[in-house]
Amino acid sequence: MRHGIPDMALPNTVCVLVAEVPGTDRLAEALGATEAGHAIERCLHRIERAVEANAGTSQRDGKVRISAKFARGDAAILAACEMLERVQSLPPQRGLRMAICVGVHGGEAPEQDLERVAQRLAEAAKPGHGFATAPVVTDLSAGARPLIGDTPTRNAVLRDLPWPIHPLGRPSSVPATPPPAARTGQRLQLRHGETVLMVEETRPVLLFGREIGNDVVIADPRASRQHARIERRRDGFVLIDQSTNGTFLVEEGHVEFCIKNEEVRLKGPGRVGCGFSCDEIERDLLFFEIL
Repeated sequence: MRHGIPDMALPNTVCVLVAEVPGTDRLAEALGATEAGHAIERCLHRIERAVEANAGTSQRDGKVRISAKFARGDAAILAACEMLERVQSLPPQRGLRMAICVGVHGGEAPEQDLERVAQRLAEAAKPGHGFATAPVVTDLSAGARPLIGDTPTRNAVLRDLPWPIHPLGRPSSVPATPPPAARTGQRLQLRHGETVLMVEETRPVLLFGREIGNDVVIADPRASRQHARIERRRDGFVLIDQSTNGTFLVEEGHVEFCIKNEEVRLKGPGRVGCGFSCDEIERDLLFFEIL
C-alpha cells in the first residue's frame, strides 16, 4: 500500500504488439490456397519466435494476425524489428517476397484499447514496415532508441491519434551491433566457415538449418530445414533443437552429447553439429564462444 492506495489499484503499464500478414488474397491467387497457407504459417511462426525470444506472450487472432504483450517497450521494439527482418529473409514464393506489418502501442489503458491502437498502426503500415506510438518511444533505453525513426510519420490514416507515431525498423545507417555503452549483458559469437555472427541484445535469436531463410544455412543433408536456434535470455544463452536427427554439442573440457527436441544452456567455448557428430569435418560445424 502506498499513500493509502492499495497495490492492486496502481496502474499496470503494458506494451502491446500486433503483427499481420497483408495481401493474403493476392497471395492465394498467385500460389493457390494450400501453398499460400504454408507461406502464411511460416510468417506467423517467425513472428511467434521473435515474441518468445524477447520474453513476450502471444496469441493468434484469426489466420493472419498475432497480438503479443510485453512488460517493457524495449522488448516489444526488439521483437518487432526482429520479426520484420526474419520474415523478409524468407525465400520468395514464385517470385513473391513475404512481408508483414507491425504496430506497437503501450500505456496504462486497458489491454483491449492498446491492442486496438496497435492494430490500427499495423493496418496503416506498408508491407515490411511498422509504427510505434510516442508513449512507447519515450520510454526506450539508449540501446533500443536507434531502432525508431526520429521523424514522426505524416500518414493521413493515423492523423487523428493523440500521439506522434514513429516508424520502426533499423535504418541502414545504424550498425547491427550497438556501441559499447549501449550493450547490456554478454554476447555469443558464432562462426560457420568464413561467416561470423553475434547473438546479442539487438539480435537475440539466431536460426540455422538447411532452409535458405535461416541465418546460417547448413548444406549437410542430415540437417533439418529449420534445425535449431540459439537464444539470448536474461540468464545466458540456450541451444534449442527442433530437428529430426538431433543436435550434437561438445564444449571445452566435456564429452559430446546429443539433444533432440529439447534445450541446453551453453557455457562454451564449443562446437555444434546439425544432425552429425562434432568430430566430423569442419565444413558445416558451428563454433561458438561467449564473450
